[in-house]
Amino acid sequence: MADDVGGAEPTRVDRVGPSGALLLYFSAVVLGLCGPVMMACTYFAGPGLLPGGVLGTVIGTPLGLGLWFHVQFEREGNRRLDAVGVVATAEVTSLADRDDGESAGLTVGLRISGPGARTFETTWKRSSHPALRVDLRLTAVVDPARNLFRLEF
Repeated sequence: MADDVGGAEPTRVDRVGPSGALLLYFSAVVLGLCGPVMMACTYFAGPGLLPGGVLGTVIGTPLGLGLWFHVQFEREGNRRLDAVGVVATAEVTSLADRDDGESAGLTVGLRISGPGARTFETTWKRSSHPALRVDLRLTAVVDPARNLFRLEF
């Protein structure tokens, strides 16, 4: 459904400020190091911490790395949009309730268009908000070369 450069799907970037990035990077480090620290503590506390340390390493380290790289992608996308992004309009074309078992909210259909950017349609999964309605126009920033966009809502 996307009419965009190279057939790639549009990618939404969330705004992550310096303090939010610092908190997320810190969380990634804690996730990644929790298991190895527990395993190192088995030297002093005995072998009872070893299963928890192994489990923490197997689960926490990949999650920490994934969070680190996700934050890095969001920050790079924001820097790119701030440098070369063009202002566009995102029109809400549809609203549908969503409950995927983990979280409930809305699936918002968007049509994004602006000068210098091709018009494309995408969806945005988010929590419910009373201001959202069909035909609402939001400000967006689009990087036509990389198909990145950010909503200012």
